[in-house]
Amino acid sequence: MNLQDKKRVLREMVLGRRFEERCYQAYMERKIGGFLHLYPGQEACVNGVMEAARPGQDYVITGYRDHVHAIKCGADPKEVMAELYAKETGSSKGRGGSMHIFDVKHHFMGGYALVGGPFPLATGIAKAIQMKGGDEIAICFLGDAANNQGTFHETMNMAKLWNLPVLFVCENNQYGIGTVIHRSTAVLDQFKRVCGYGIEAAQCDGQDFDVVYEHAKTAVSHVRDRKGPYFLELMTYRYRGHSMSDSRSYRTREEEEMWKQRDPIFILRDRLVDAGAMTMDEFAALEKEIDGYIENEVIRFADESPEPDVADLEKYVLA
Repeated sequence: MNLQDKKRVLREMVLGRRFEERCYQAYMERKIGGFLHLYPGQEACVNGVMEAARPGQDYVITGYRDHVHAIKCGADPKEVMAELYAKETGSSKGRGGSMHIFDVKHHFMGGYALVGGPFPLATGIAKAIQMKGGDEIAICFLGDAANNQGTFHETMNMAKLWNLPVLFVCENNQYGIGTVIHRSTAVLDQFKRVCGYGIEAAQCDGQDFDVVYEHAKTAVSHVRDRKGPYFLELMTYRYRGHSMSDSRSYRTREEEEMWKQRDPIFILRDRLVDAGAMTMDEFAALEKEIDGYIENEVIRFADESPEPDVADLEKYVLA
């Protein structure tokens, strides 16, 4: 990947971070209701994986921390924010909210509230790809705590048995809600848990975009070449709590500061500065430009969009 592409990725990572921080503010203003799970600290994960894949062509599915994943796949940030605002112009017509962003056009097959729920759905998508004979792959992003669900083991077995084109990406942010991983999980290295199913797997630093990208290229090539499923574990950290009601009292501020010393945005920024591809002034200008875009276009669009009509209450209800 050349330096210009990395500058584009840096911009997308900053956009994702600023989008989420603005979501936090809008929630505090009571413009966003319900549950809200934010992504700051994990930006290198989805960006590194999707740069190795084909955003908008490969099929992506994830859990409830889903806003940045949808945007990376091609969803319009304005429509994502409008969905968070429960507006008619939202990606799910205001009916889904934060945990249910959806964009079929860009093959983002949704965020899901049920922990572990996307595992079998991703495998079903991969089975459909296999039956149709396409060269797309299915990519399933989920956190480490989801791997303790029964659906994880059932899915790994079937994915390998049928040799499906599915990439499982574990964004291991060390916590399941407020429970640190060593208190809930016997095997801490999540990538080792799929060895019993004969699935190729690897673990890498999830804070460094370049590291994620290189590992993701190997994983994506393996799956796209129809060598079977692959499991990639990315060691990362969420700066904010599990959701907006989380005070983070279960972890120390020293731990949080330690992880922030390896901020994925700053790692990539500093690498570009050291390579002479960007100056700190240019980065500051980039941040200002993105802040303006979010405030003047994304937030404005969500604010000014109409609410769903009560007469359409049952319009999108299947049964």
